[in-house]
Amino acid sequence: MSRTLFRHDRIWTGDATSPWTHALLVEDGVVVAVGEQALESGAGATVVELPGALVMPGLHDAHIHTEWLSRDLSSVDLREARSLEETLELVRVHAETLPEGEWLHSGRWNHNRWRVPQQPDRHALDLVSGDRVAALSSVDGHTIWANSRALRLAGITRDTPDPVGGEIERDASGEPTGILRESAQELLEAIPHDESPLRPWLERCQEWLLSVGLTSITDIDGEDARAAYAEMHADGALRLRVTKCTRDGDLELALAEGRRSGQGDARFRVGPVKFFSDGALGSHTAHMSEPFLGHEGCGIAAMPYEVLLDRTLLAARSGLDVITHAIGDEANRLVLDSFEAVRAEGLDTLLRIEHAQHVRPVDVPRFRALDVVASMQPSHCTADLELADEIIGQRRLASYAWRTFLDAHVRVAFGSDAPVEDPNPFYGLHAAVTRQRPDGQPLGGWRPEERITLTEAVHAFTVVAHESVGRTDVGRLVPGQLADLVAVDRDLWALEQSSPADIRDTAVLQTWVGGDLAFERS
Repeated sequence: MSRTLFRHDRIWTGDATSPWTHALLVEDGVVVAVGEQALESGAGATVVELPGALVMPGLHDAHIHTEWLSRDLSSVDLREARSLEETLELVRVHAETLPEGEWLHSGRWNHNRWRVPQQPDRHALDLVSGDRVAALSSVDGHTIWANSRALRLAGITRDTPDPVGGEIERDASGEPTGILRESAQELLEAIPHDESPLRPWLERCQEWLLSVGLTSITDIDGEDARAAYAEMHADGALRLRVTKCTRDGDLELALAEGRRSGQGDARFRVGPVKFFSDGALGSHTAHMSEPFLGHEGCGIAAMPYEVLLDRTLLAARSGLDVITHAIGDEANRLVLDSFEAVRAEGLDTLLRIEHAQHVRPVDVPRFRALDVVASMQPSHCTADLELADEIIGQRRLASYAWRTFLDAHVRVAFGSDAPVEDPNPFYGLHAAVTRQRPDGQPLGGWRPEERITLTEAVHAFTVVAHESVGRTDVGRLVPGQLADLVAVDRDLWALEQSSPADIRDTAVLQTWVGGDLAFERS
């Protein structure tokens, strides 16, 4: 038996009745005593004096794409580009570093931030991509900007019909522009392509996540990530706790293998199945009940409702929890309808709506009534606030409405949706508390009535994030809980009162998972 006595003047336990302590006794990775009882029972234990100004439970990212995030480490980063010209120059320079024949991928371009927010086309990308395939993802992952070679190899022509739940953008003459939205992105899968092994990139990504205080994640990506994580776990190289989702297209495989949510161990577990109801705000594909301001159409239903309902019920009846992407108010309504059908069958499946960004006020109580978790990403609010004002305006919607959900007694879990946003959870905590961008704008916060307290935000990144995938054994630093904790360089609760903007700059000094040191800042 391993016994460790952790000591620090300010340990935030996450327990509502006793939020602060100064000692934790951990046996075989589990907290067995706190405070004076820990000190009295800790004879013979290894003593660790934790560094920094504060110790708190390890944070859980409830929605992260680690395969995307890992692959992006080998790609060009276009997020900060402010024009088409700047974007193309970054692509050109990066292309010159690649081996012959390697794809240009990822990128995370965001035309909404360009000085002239125009959709790019294949002709511009052709100028800098040479004879290689280029398929650059938008920052939200819901649009691909492809070059002419990619379209040609995928067989996408003026005669190719739009797939269900997707759109091939076309110019005035009917030719594809290179912009592929939602399910139309999958047409590029027809191109033979060998990618480098994922595991080395995933291991680099793991180090990054541990360094920002994440001790566990719910991963949204596909079977390649599942296989890499399983291999890491078998080799003892998995230091994060990973709950691994199944994508919609892999549901039949999961059922054939007998997967059930919750299978696994404390380190690597089977999670929910993920469905899509609509697209994203930045791609103008979020499914709204009214058209976007200045744009025709109400977005895209990524899946016909009848199909969504059938898939949701299939998963729930088969023992798989369900999480469904919904950003627009119409998408949220339809997903709640599908979840109502699950509850009507008496199924106690864990149900989550991913993002829940724009919701009709009348639908907010339905989350509570149906016991649906609102799985949200605070950094989306501060990244999107100007765009939301521009294309949604002042409609009567609950938008990024953390306060509204909590006041309605809806469970709210937080994550990042990385690589759409940065995975650093302290960025998310800052956004939740201030509703301001890193530059402090807008003054007082965007729709400040939706701000929440730091304690509520941390609860969403710890206890509820874990509960949303069926875990009640981790998230607090109290007896019986797994000893996942982080030591940081500043006292967040003091900053909440004096300088909440500084929460964003928090540095993690140590990360412990199951009582073992997983990261230490040099």
